[in-house]
Amino acid sequence: MPWPSRKRDKGAVADKKEPDAKIAKTEEETSDKEEEEKSTKPPAGSSKSGWKNWKKTKESDSGGEESKIKYCHWLLKSEPESRLEKGVDVKFSIDDLKAQPNQTTFWDGVRNYQARNFLRAMKLGQQAFFYHSNCKEPGIVGIVKIVKEAYPDHTQFDQKDPHYDSSSRKENPKWSMVDVQFVRMTKRFIPLSEIKAHHLAHKADGGPLKNMMLFTRQRLSIQPLTQEEFDFVLSLEEEKPH
Repeated sequence: MPWPSRKRDKGAVADKKEPDAKIAKTEEETSDKEEEEKSTKPPAGSSKSGWKNWKKTKESDSGGEESKIKYCHWLLKSEPESRLEKGVDVKFSIDDLKAQPNQTTFWDGVRNYQARNFLRAMKLGQQAFFYHSNCKEPGIVGIVKIVKEAYPDHTQFDQKDPHYDSSSRKENPKWSMVDVQFVRMTKRFIPLSEIKAHHLAHKADGGPLKNMMLFTRQRLSIQPLTQEEFDFVLSLEEEKPH
């Protein structure tokens, strides 16, 4: 059995390389309640050429501006460095995933309503980036796929687990999880700083990362990606690091 609750989303810890994403815990708890009520200086010159080169290969697929955003891929944040939460080490790196039986594990410990809803929207076979967060060098390290759709997260009922929720009931569980399986490492590490450089450039020139949730909803450890976002970020593994 994998150890419990090594992934987390109490708003997701802001990455150390991204100080503007820091949010107080009390503010996150307020945000959770609101969600429940509702339901539900970049590196110089590093982005323009990448976007233009990628755009040339995708122009034939473009049918004009999208009238509706469709998410079909995901970004999952996890902490690769040891950190104790209520006495439990929540560390879980992509190497830890690879060490699991069949390189598969459940993605537990999500305690944010919007992130939970994203989990529940995941479909069998969809792919996600595995993102190392809250560490010296945050960024994308690999790809996983969804091998079991959402079902109740058992850690919400475990009083010894750091993500125990006394308000959740087994007959109507608040929190869900999915099972993910390792697919492959990315051909190189894609750092947050590099993705952010493209995001900022795309905000100006209309590129695919202009609305990427990694920068618009930094706290979430479960984030949806459009096909265009996923394809562009994946294309970065073919480029030399800046």
